[in-house]
Amino acid sequence: MLTVNVELKERSYPIYIGKNLLSDTQVYPLKAGEKVMIVSNTTIAPLYLSQITETLKKIGCQVSSVLLPDGEKYKNLDSLNLIFTAFLKENHGRDTTLIALGGGVIGDIAGYAAASYQRGIKFIQIPTTLLAQVDSSVGGKTGVNHELGKNMIGAFYQPRAVIIDTNTLNTLPKREVNAGLAEVIKYGAILDLPFFVWLEQHIDDLVALKEDALQYCIARCCQIKADVVARDETEKGERALLNLGHTFGHAIETHLGYGNWLHGEAVSVGMMMAAVLSEKLGNISAANVGRLEVLLARANLPTVSPDTMQPDDYLPHMLRDKKVLAGKLRLVLLQSLGQAYVATETDQALVLDAIRACSQFD
Repeated sequence: MLTVNVELKERSYPIYIGKNLLSDTQVYPLKAGEKVMIVSNTTIAPLYLSQITETLKKIGCQVSSVLLPDGEKYKNLDSLNLIFTAFLKENHGRDTTLIALGGGVIGDIAGYAAASYQRGIKFIQIPTTLLAQVDSSVGGKTGVNHELGKNMIGAFYQPRAVIIDTNTLNTLPKREVNAGLAEVIKYGAILDLPFFVWLEQHIDDLVALKEDALQYCIARCCQIKADVVARDETEKGERALLNLGHTFGHAIETHLGYGNWLHGEAVSVGMMMAAVLSEKLGNISAANVGRLEVLLARANLPTVSPDTMQPDDYLPHMLRDKKVLAGKLRLVLLQSLGQAYVATETDQALVLDAIRACSQFD
C-alpha cells in the first residue's frame, strides 16, 4: 500500500492506494459506535456496498445507505435532496460520517451533501473510477451541475481520508478507464515533464491496468494534486492550472448534454484546443503539440471536437464558465510541455481559430 498525505494543517488527511483496501479496517478513520451513511449509485452498490458494509460492521459502526441513479445527468440538486431526505428520515446528526462510494459524480454530490448537511459533517472518499482516483476525489472540490453550466453550485470541503482500492478498476468499462487517463496526462502536461515522458513509456501498461504502473501513476497524480492543493486550497492562483482543457471540455459536456461525452473525453479535446492555442501564441512547439496528440490517441481518447458541435457553439458556454472574471475568459495554456500558466487576455478570435483547428468542420 502507498500513502500520500494532503497537508492542510489541522485538516490534513491521508490518501491510501493499494489492493484489497475496501476490506482493510485499518484505513477507515472510524471507531466502534459511530454512525455511517454510504452514498453510492445503482451500478456501484451491487459490486462493493456489501463488502464495505461488512468491513464497517467489523469496526462496530452503525451503517445505512442511500443509492442514487447512475450518470452525470443526475449530478443535480434533485439527487442532493435524495441524500438529505435519507439523512433526515433516519435521524442522522452531526456525528454521522458520510462515505462517498463511486466515481466523480458520486464523490462530488456526496461531498457537497457532507458540506451542507447540518452545516458540515465528516466524510470519506472511496473513488471507484480512475478519473476520480487521480483527480476529483482529492482536494475537496464538491458540487453539482446546473443545466446552464457544469459544477456551478458547490463548496470546497475536504474529506477525512481517501481510500483507493485499485481492484475496483477491474470492473470499470474500458471507456471509463480511458477517460481517467485524460486527467493523468493533464498532470504531466501542466506540471511534470518527467512524468509526461514516463507516461509516453508506460501508457500501454496503464490501458491494460498493470498493477505496478497503476499504483505508481495514481500515487504520482495524487501527490502532484496534493502539493498544489496544499499551496492553494481554494483556487486563488496555482490550483487553476489543474483546469487545463476544462473550459473547452465543459462547453462540450454542457452543449451535448451531461453524460453523452464522458468528462475525460471532453477534457482530452479541450487539452488539444489549449495546446493548439498555446502554439498559435508562440509558446509550445508544434512538435510538442504532436506529442500530446499522440499520447491522448494511444490512450484511446478523442482529439477533435464532436461532429455535432460547430466552432461557434463553444464561446457562449465558455463565457458562462465559473473561471470567467469581469467578462473575460481565463484559460489554462501551456508555456511549454510540463509548464502551464493562466491567460486572462486571450484574443477570442485566436480562441476560435484553435477550436476550428481541432474541429471536424475545419
